Amino acid sequence: MRVVFLGVGEAFDENNPNNAHLILSKTKLLLDCGYSVPVQLWKYNSNQSFLDAVYISHRHADHYFGICPLLTRMWEEKRSKPLTIICQKGLKKVIIKLLEIGYPGFPKKFKFKINFIEVKSGQTINFKELKLSFAPTRHTAYNLAIKVDDGKQKVCYSGDGDFTNKTEQLYHQADLVIHESYLFQKSVLGHSSVTKLIAMAKRNEIKCLALTHLQRAFRKKDLQKVKQRIKQEKVKIILAQPGKEYKF
Repeated sequence: MRVVFLGVGEAFDENNPNNAHLILSKTKLLLDCGYSVPVQLWKYNSNQSFLDAVYISHRHADHYFGICPLLTRMWEEKRSKPLTIICQKGLKKVIIKLLEIGYPGFPKKFKFKINFIEVKSGQTINFKELKLSFAPTRHTAYNLAIKVDDGKQKVCYSGDGDFTNKTEQLYHQADLVIHESYLFQKSVLGHSSVTKLIAMAKRNEIKCLALTHLQRAFRKKDLQKVKQRIKQEKVKIILAQPGKEYKF
């Protein structure tokens, strides 16, 4: 399995694309698809049949509004291969409505089938060669973190939100945890922090913690503080960079 950090920004960061990542195995899985993500994906691979599935962590625009251009370009470029959208229960209707709002009438023209798999907290499903598990975070919208297990590596992605006891169990001994880290130490409703995540990574024996979704002003002013803290820690921590591939 390989992982590419497509985007690492928070919702309104003008310099960094929305938080989204690619899982590259036999199966190609996109983790979240906010409004600035499709362009990042097309820069990486513009083939209309490249993706097998998209996972949507929660109902915020910077995590799923990119579905409209993504799927409509697939149609325009004559995709015929089915696409699977994995999301929490109830989100299927929202995504279908969004597609119709974004490009009225176009979803009926799609020549490829869209298969939805709706999941819930505590559930584990098999999708092709991947085992996918889900647990809730603490966010302003209901959000499910995901663990992707290919039998060799375990990669977790938070979506948005502070971790809970259930997400800690999901993350335990993971090879890579990609987690939103809004501020350095201050607690903000619905978000985690760098120092809190470092402590969590240590007690859960996480092999590598990738920090994403830093608040834009914090990223501009205090990034050096984060880098200094990373150097002080024995646990492996990285600042995820857009377009970069993580090497296991």
